[in-house]
Amino acid sequence: MENRMLLKRKCLQAMLAVMALGAAQSVFAQSSVANDGGIGNVNFRVECNSAAQSDFNVAMAYYYSYDWSKINSAVNRVLQDDPTCGMAYWVRAMAALNNPFGWPASLPASAMKDGPSALNEARKTGLKSQRERDYVDALSVFFNNGDKIDRHVRALALESAFEKLASDYPDDSEASVLYAMILSANSDPADKQYIRELKAASILESVRAKQPYHPGVLHYLIHSYDYPSLAERGLTAARLYAKIAPDAPHALHMPSHIFTRLGLWDESIASNRAAYAAARSGTLQAFHFSDFMAYAYLQLGQVDAAREVLAQMRARPIVDDLGAAYPYAAVPARIAIATDSWKDAANLPLDPAADAYPWKKYPEAEAENAFARGIGAAMSGDPAKAREEVARMILLRDAATAMNLPYWAEQIDIQAEIVRGLAIFADGKHNEGIMVLGDAADRQDATDKSAVTAGEIVSAREMLATLLMNSGKPADALTEFETVLEHEPNLRRAVVGAARSAELAGNTMKAEKYADMLTNLK
Repeated sequence: MENRMLLKRKCLQAMLAVMALGAAQSVFAQSSVANDGGIGNVNFRVECNSAAQSDFNVAMAYYYSYDWSKINSAVNRVLQDDPTCGMAYWVRAMAALNNPFGWPASLPASAMKDGPSALNEARKTGLKSQRERDYVDALSVFFNNGDKIDRHVRALALESAFEKLASDYPDDSEASVLYAMILSANSDPADKQYIRELKAASILESVRAKQPYHPGVLHYLIHSYDYPSLAERGLTAARLYAKIAPDAPHALHMPSHIFTRLGLWDESIASNRAAYAAARSGTLQAFHFSDFMAYAYLQLGQVDAAREVLAQMRARPIVDDLGAAYPYAAVPARIAIATDSWKDAANLPLDPAADAYPWKKYPEAEAENAFARGIGAAMSGDPAKAREEVARMILLRDAATAMNLPYWAEQIDIQAEIVRGLAIFADGKHNEGIMVLGDAADRQDATDKSAVTAGEIVSAREMLATLLMNSGKPADALTEFETVLEHEPNLRRAVVGAARSAELAGNTMKAEKYADMLTNLK
């Protein structure tokens, strides 16, 4: 009897302890209720009335999925609910910066005016706690001395400011999510240890354990794992993100970053078809979706479908932005190169025509056209024309350097070297051409692709393997094609090349392996 009484007393004490813990839990705890249908769950606490709080959560859900067209209306609803809710203007300042994973190209020229203006309105309207003031101060770091301090330096200062914010408010998961976003966006393309990305992923995984349907957590995990050696870790987040935020076009698209890395082409096509269908009129990101969609179709050999994507993209109004300029140049180039249509590639026009689009603003986009034309010329036996495109790429590289785009300057220089090597090979200097391609492949392997693109038009190592096969070295070609496939699984040209080179090398087992792989691509 005494033991039973003791047990009851212990159970009661345990229940009371749980209740006390629940009552003491941070106000930043995750709500289990979706905010506005299909946009995921966000509970970003602000010192505003309950109606404004609800709409603020919606605004942040849109922000976390970069649904720019809906953020402003949600912010307006917050201010209608509570005209003293200064944090509504903080959201506007965040949105003014656009997509940090696309900086510097995605950073609008208007940001340095609109951001500070919104933060000033936030302070004037009212910030009702030290935490809210700290959020505003952290964001203002990016705008300080914007005309004097380099954008990259200010991005690193922003990272430090949000790191402090997350440290000062350890129970505020929203600060941690935003810090992780900036940390991952500031990654170094040459860092193959992925230090920033893995640190960001660790933070986000910790939040995900408690908030599995947070759109920002899933979105930025995908970005943090968007690398060949990390992509498998992002598959769960990729497959969940579109399900919890189906009303956000970008959320429907983002999983395809992981699907592309893993060579899951059917899933990538489905992801981008859904994103494109959900994209509202004038949605800039629809061009980005088109690039990924066309790339995936080509990996399955569905050339007509890729051409239909190109036709749909061309039917949209011309948009003056890298997010449109890059696909304008890349998609037709992809189709020509993927089909080995060398003469078509050599004569690819800029699309739209040069006099209808400000290409000089986007050397990284125009370079894709020059690159494809150079490859096409060299592979169709016109090294002189290929060298003309090399000269054009050097000018574009210098333009990117002058515009403070060091990553793109390096990528364009590598592309120029690829075409130079092909031109040398076309001159009959096979060993020298192969050596140039090998050096270009090593340089390219030392960096990674930008989130702007689905992948290379064709990689240096793919072209190196092609030259080796064409010069009677199929065993060496097979090694290079297999190296490509280690980093880019199920890449159609590499699978075809591996099958052919294995057959030529007399390696029946591998020839059958890659022939079967080609048949089963999906």
